[in-house]
Amino acid sequence: MNYAPLQDTLPPTQGPTREALVLVNLGTPDAPQTDAIRRYLKQFLSDRRVVNLSKWLWLPLLHLFILRFRPRKLIWKYRMIWGTKDGPIRNITLALARRLQTRLNTSDKSLIVAAAMTYGNPSVSSVLNRLIVSGVERIVFIPLFPQFAGATIGAARDAINRAVARQERKPDITILNSYHARPAYIKALTCSIKKAASYRKGRPKIVFSFHNIPAAQAKAGDPYPEQCRETARLVAIELGLPDERWMVTWQSRFGLAKWLVPTTNDTMRMLPGMGVKDVLVVCPGFAVDCLETIEEIRLLNKETFLAAEGENFNYVKALNATQAHVDVMMDLLSATDQE
Repeated sequence: MNYAPLQDTLPPTQGPTREALVLVNLGTPDAPQTDAIRRYLKQFLSDRRVVNLSKWLWLPLLHLFILRFRPRKLIWKYRMIWGTKDGPIRNITLALARRLQTRLNTSDKSLIVAAAMTYGNPSVSSVLNRLIVSGVERIVFIPLFPQFAGATIGAARDAINRAVARQERKPDITILNSYHARPAYIKALTCSIKKAASYRKGRPKIVFSFHNIPAAQAKAGDPYPEQCRETARLVAIELGLPDERWMVTWQSRFGLAKWLVPTTNDTMRMLPGMGVKDVLVVCPGFAVDCLETIEEIRLLNKETFLAAEGENFNYVKALNATQAHVDVMMDLLSATDQE
């Protein structure tokens, strides 16, 4: 199957502007094909922010085993979630940027809105280059990771700072840190849960599933686990949930290291035996839906729950390119104006 080439253009604005807003997401392969997946994994897994093992131990393992065998195992997963033109992370992030651009074009703010990826395309460096060539002098970067982790926001900051350092003419930049407890974000998450049919019609247990990180990173002081728990707690308060109606779990572990527990998959396997037959899963750490939510949560974890004799499994979509998410981005942009 042939896949369309990537479209890498800046959206139009109403007249010239010297300011820009860049939404930064993690990234995705350029196509659901072995070579593209291998290139993406090589860049992603070579980052010390993501895997901080000794390079003498990790790099041979990465090049001799992981990059040789794992891409073939991931092809069918990526093909299953791939849209007619692109993968969901890039497709939805670009759609969010376009909707935000439309909103800003009708406001008193004149900014170019673009999207970039920490790994893969469009790269932070390529987007920065085009913005500077177009005359932009100030850029606000919003990494689309509500909770701070060194492997996400830290890595995005590294990519931004490296790209800026290579520029002869350096723009004034602002990088948003995290927004895990921002009222507009909590409100958007709360409303998305309230709209779920299973929430309105029943009393499901709400499972807040966040991407996992190695326990060693949390022990070293990464604030990510506590920020995730705080997000879940604030949403639970807004929903008026008693403690027994919600919980936090961790998904998407990789490798043999010790990770945070309880894991989402193990939880789905155990809950029915504890009398919980109805669950509603929400993934607040994912700004847009991707492989980890579409394939891992909506398919694999659903299968696990139902196989364990659970009865009702439902998933709340990420905020994606909704108007509510645009509202969150506008709120974050206003926060940077006040700094």
